[in-house]
Amino acid sequence: MKLVVRGKSGERRAPVARLTGLRAGVPRVLEWFAGPAAVVRRAGRRLAGVRPPRTRRGRRRLVQVVMAACVLAVVPATWMRLEAGGRVGTVADAPAREVAVVFGAGLWKGRPTPYLAHRLDAAAELYRAGKVRVVLVTGDNSRVEYDEPDAMRTYLTAHGVPDERIVSDYAGFDSWDSCVRARKIFGVDRAVLVSQGFHIHRAVALCRSAGIDAYGVGVDEPRDATWYYGGARELAASGKAALDALLRPDPHFLGPREPGVADALASGAP
Repeated sequence: MKLVVRGKSGERRAPVARLTGLRAGVPRVLEWFAGPAAVVRRAGRRLAGVRPPRTRRGRRRLVQVVMAACVLAVVPATWMRLEAGGRVGTVADAPAREVAVVFGAGLWKGRPTPYLAHRLDAAAELYRAGKVRVVLVTGDNSRVEYDEPDAMRTYLTAHGVPDERIVSDYAGFDSWDSCVRARKIFGVDRAVLVSQGFHIHRAVALCRSAGIDAYGVGVDEPRDATWYYGGARELAASGKAALDALLRPDPHFLGPREPGVADALASGAP
């Protein structure tokens, strides 16, 4: 059984197990959301049998362990901020670059979620302002019924970006994959990245680690539950980002070079 992964240069085929296996973690995530009470109960039972240290020395060691854990949790987030320092702003602040990279942020009934739509609005504004000539949309298409890049393309064309100025990356399964593929597959070495404010620092840090001279446009959002969830998630995701930048793993799907960006840039003035 084969699953098609598409690109502007034509069709490529990859073993379905390699791509659908990427979604193996989804049931675990759904289980986590469905049963937080059970998780808390299990943790409570475990903690019930734990006695606090009785000696001053033991209490001191416990404090040291807790402090070390806190430092280890904060270090990756601090690295992201430092790596992206001075390279994040608004659409008005963004420098002129030939390519904008828009990261996927989910679909609802086949259409971009509000957060993804806001990213695409910013990319369309960059294009209309003449700050970028091509928009690379990168997202998840590991399942036939779920196609972020095509939904992003449809949205952009409806908002004034010509179809020939949009390039799709169908294997941007996470931020690191999107950055590495933008560099190695599509030949992007300078770009404006577009995402929400809570994610853009990680995107800039990862793309810089992947070899892209990146500037990030942080899209403003109201401080609602989704925003706070995204911010909390970033603290956890910063650890993986630091490991990706350190170990530089290949993306889940690499494949041959795609000429889409080069072709779009060579097709004339916008």
